[in-house]
Amino acid sequence: MSKINTDYSYLLELMFGMKNSKSSGKGIVNSFKVSDISSSSVQTQLRAAGIDTNSKQYKAVISEMMKTAGETGAMFTNVQAIKNLMSGYNSDGEYTAGGRIVPGMLVNGIPESERHQIISISEDARQKMFENCKREFIAEYGVANGDTTKRSDVYRAFQLSIKKEDRLKGTWTLQQYETAYNQAFYDAVKATDPNWEIGKPFNRSVLDSVTREAVDNALVKQGNRLVLPRKSFDTSI
Repeated sequence: MSKINTDYSYLLELMFGMKNSKSSGKGIVNSFKVSDISSSSVQTQLRAAGIDTNSKQYKAVISEMMKTAGETGAMFTNVQAIKNLMSGYNSDGEYTAGGRIVPGMLVNGIPESERHQIISISEDARQKMFENCKREFIAEYGVANGDTTKRSDVYRAFQLSIKKEDRLKGTWTLQQYETAYNQAFYDAVKATDPNWEIGKPFNRSVLDSVTREAVDNALVKQGNRLVLPRKSFDTSI
């Protein structure tokens, strides 16, 4: 989660009805130029296929198509391609990749200064992140294992629990806590065994002395980050 971003490959592979076609212009059924989408004949086709041309989903798709097609709009698409693309948007016209992306989590056009801000995070969300960090730190001996981690589940649940306009800032802030919790566990293990290295077994009972409350209280705000002073945690905590 070091970057809050998304991949538009899902949208682009469906754009213009070209998925699975072997060459440009082939494999497209009842195709029409993007520039002709507003014509009465095409609009009739779309409505006959059950597409609500007044919906935010439809308008978002057409807007993206127009951008991709350029000024001339001399590229082809078809009704099914538009339907496929619409399935990637929610009723508010936000791209969610069919529900895989939480609304409000796209960074497109949003300056980093507006996204990377510290805001208040509920104790419940912080506790869930703490517990996940501890569980995974023990299971993987401190290794950040992208194959087994459940951190994305924690973030998604958190994002859905807060207002859409706070999700980017909230995720940035929760990342600061996640980093601090992992650092606290690392420092605690190293305090009892200076020779310990990430990936090697350790006495898991050492982490029982590290509490979320203690970590949270030790954090220092520096600009748009929450910083845990190095080696703040040892077995005396």
